[in-house]
Amino acid sequence: QVQLVESGGGLVQPGGSLRLSCAASGFTLDYYAVGWFRQAPGKEREQVSCISSRDGRTYYRDSVKGRFTISRDNAKNTVYLQMNSLKPEDTAVYYCATDTRCASANGMRGAWGQGIQVTVSS
Repeated sequence: QVQLVESGGGLVQPGGSLRLSCAASGFTLDYYAVGWFRQAPGKEREQVSCISSRDGRTYYRDSVKGRFTISRDNAKNTVYLQMNSLKPEDTAVYYCATDTRCASANGMRGAWGQGIQVTVSS
């Protein structure tokens, strides 16, 4: 069964850090581009970061550049999103998703995880 499972979310104070994990089962994750997306209440789902499959190129939305880092561990079939210097505006449900290439939220045609809540609040 093809499945993506996110973990590592939770409540953190502004300025804090979290590391999200996206673990795959039923398929080999390193054959695919993997993106992290988020959706805040009342807002559209947006791409946060993506890592390509072939050359490992990474992409970040401007608001998270310098604070978030995406990485792969092929041995664990997992992609991570390290989030530092978190801000209240980072609060959202975070999802990981796959495709043959990095794309927008509407363009990712592969598997999606169920989502995990990240709340940044004092």
